[in-house]
Amino acid sequence: MIVRATASIPMRPMHAASIACVLAILVATSFGLRRAYGADRPSAQQVSQALTCQCGCGLTVANCNMPTCGFAVPTRHEIRKMIDQGKSQVEIIGFYQRKYGEKVLSAPTTSGFNLLAWTTPFGALLLGGVLIVFTARRWHRAPDPQAPAPAPTDADGSPFDPELRRKLAEDLRKGG
Repeated sequence: MIVRATASIPMRPMHAASIACVLAILVATSFGLRRAYGADRPSAQQVSQALTCQCGCGLTVANCNMPTCGFAVPTRHEIRKMIDQGKSQVEIIGFYQRKYGEKVLSAPTTSGFNLLAWTTPFGALLLGGVLIVFTARRWHRAPDPQAPAPAPTDADGSPFDPELRRKLAEDLRKGG
């Protein structure tokens, strides 16, 4: 059995720079190839997921399971044609939004009234939390040192007059 000792070879600065250049060229080339072969093109599935089927099923165009759906089936074909023409996902979705209105979008936009609809529940929760904290602090506030002391109470919690208590104690001592 032959055992070989391997020593680590220190990398020269010029050698490290060469490796970095080669890696940079490979990354740039792969990015260029991806663009050339359409890796940045949207898939029909991605675009179909962004659109709601208008047949009444409540699903997206991608998930509509009716084989003869009058909306989803033709829309899927149109989407594929638009992708083949080189249109982006934003352009395709914009086309359907102009054609059918905002109801065709599977997620509402974050502008205009929809922005208010998105933020109002969070605002209401925040306001409710502030009110709860404010109310809890008022309930647990330390007593005012200037306020009159509460009336003395008996062991069972009922109020009593100290003068009557003194007279009762005196009468009990006299035995009467």
